[in-house]
Amino acid sequence: MSAGLAVSACAPLSQHPLLTPPGFGGSRLEPDALVSFDGARLPMTVWPARGGGEPWAVIVALHGMNDYAEAFTLAGPYWAARGVTTYAYDQRGFGRGADRGVWGGEALMVDDLRTACALARARHPKAVLAVAGESMGGAVAINAFASAAPPDADRLILLSPAVWGWQDQSLPENVALWLTAHVTPGAVLEPPSWLTRKIRATDNIDILRKMSRDRNLIFGTRVDAIYGLVNLMQDAQDRIGRITLPTLYQYGAHDQIIPAKAAEHAVAKLGASGRTAYYGEGWHILNRDLHRDLVLDDDLAFLRDPKAQLPSSAPRVPHAAR
Repeated sequence: MSAGLAVSACAPLSQHPLLTPPGFGGSRLEPDALVSFDGARLPMTVWPARGGGEPWAVIVALHGMNDYAEAFTLAGPYWAARGVTTYAYDQRGFGRGADRGVWGGEALMVDDLRTACALARARHPKAVLAVAGESMGGAVAINAFASAAPPDADRLILLSPAVWGWQDQSLPENVALWLTAHVTPGAVLEPPSWLTRKIRATDNIDILRKMSRDRNLIFGTRVDAIYGLVNLMQDAQDRIGRITLPTLYQYGAHDQIIPAKAAEHAVAKLGASGRTAYYGEGWHILNRDLHRDLVLDDDLAFLRDPKAQLPSSAPRVPHAAR
C-alpha cells in the first residue's frame, strides 16, 4: 500500500501583486506561496500563461501523496504555452512546507483548496477556473466538491484519483493498518527496494530518475499519514456521486497504484455531470507519462467545452455510467 503511494524549464513566476480580496482575512497569493485561511504558508509554483495577457483558463493543481507542486512540471508549461495559468501548491505536510510528513487532515486540505480557488477567481474573474487533482490531490478535490460548500470553480479534472479505500482492500491489510496506526502512529514505513522496482508510476523513466533524486519528495511515510490517506480515499469513493460540477475522470490502463476495481467502483457513481477517459497507454501519473500530450490536450478541450468530443477519442473507463 504505502510503497505504491510513495513512489521543459519553468516559466517565470507570476508578477501579480499580493492579493487579499475583501473578506479573505490574511489569505493571499504570493509569487511563490499560497497563504491560506489560517495563515499557513504553502509553497507554490506558478506557470503563467504565455503572451503577457490574461489567461483564458486557470488551473489550481493538487499533487499526489508524498509529492509536491513539481508534479505539474511538464503539464504547467504545456498548458501555459496554450494560454492557461497553473497554480500548483504544496499541500500541508508535503514538499517544501512546514511539518513535512505530518498528515494535515482532510478538513484542512479541503479548506486550503477552497481558499486557493477563491483567490484565483478574484485574480482572474473572466477566466474558466478548474481544479486538477492528481492521485491524492484528486481525492482531496472530490471531497471538496462533494461537500456542502464546494470551492468556486467551473470544472474538475481528476487525474487517476486516489479512490482505493477500505472497502477495496483486503481485511488483513485493513486490520494491520488500523492496529499499527493506533499503536505506533509515528512509525515511518519505507517500501522495500524490490517492491519499488516492481511497481512503477509512469513509463517515463527520465521522470522516475528525477523523482528518485528529488529531496522535496517523501520516501518514508508515517503510519498515521497512510491511515489518513485511506480514510480520505474511502470518503472520495463514497462521495464522488455528489459532485455537480462538470468533471473529467482520467485513468490509465497500466495504472499500478490505484487498482482498476477501485477506479471502476468510483466511475460507476459519477453523476450526470461526469465523464471519463480511459487511456490504453496511460499509467498512474498521467500528466508525466510519455503519452501525456493526449491527456493534456483532452484537459484543454474539456476546459473549453465540457461536452465536446475529446481530441484523443479515449473510450470511457470500464463500468462508467453512460
